[in-house]
Amino acid sequence: MGFSTIIDILGSIIISGILMTIAFRLSDSAAEKTYNNSGELTLQENLITSAQILEYDFRKIGYCANPNNLPNPTRSIPYADTSDITFYSDLNSDGMVDTVRYYLGPVSELSGTPNPRDRMLYRVVNNEPPRSSNLGITRFYLRFFDVFDEEITPPVTTPGLIASIEITLVVEDVAAYNEQYSNAIWRQIRLASRNINTR
Repeated sequence: MGFSTIIDILGSIIISGILMTIAFRLSDSAAEKTYNNSGELTLQENLITSAQILEYDFRKIGYCANPNNLPNPTRSIPYADTSDITFYSDLNSDGMVDTVRYYLGPVSELSGTPNPRDRMLYRVVNNEPPRSSNLGITRFYLRFFDVFDEEITPPVTTPGLIASIEITLVVEDVAAYNEQYSNAIWRQIRLASRNINTR
């Protein structure tokens, strides 16, 4: 009778341990799903926000409400590289030419965040301080093409040849569960501002 009781106790301890392990795994799995789902939503929102701002600004390259202030659209991009571009535009449609610059900051700048690859994408308008926020951007890459659809090797030494731009933006989770970072990619293929194509 004593031996049978010990076996019963051992059996119940083993079964309790198995049940607790299953409960912990279910709890961990539920937490992971919740974390990943909310992370996916934030990721998509960050990508959409970034893409809308980029597309709005880039479509206005070479535009000015007063065309006399920006008479030559071929000179509306003074500097162009793979992750750094400066262009002229009239963002507020007030007839005044604005200088707009986008550039990607170094990875070391966000070394305190959980994601080891996220970077700041800076937007500078005229002489204002650079604006940015940590939206989980890991890549901002530009390719440039001439009117014959031939790629121009960056850094572009003759920016007046640029007729269209391909923009690639990669966004990852700022923080992830178990360091499993999701990502989303937005690519604007051959964005051509009507103003820089006016030759």
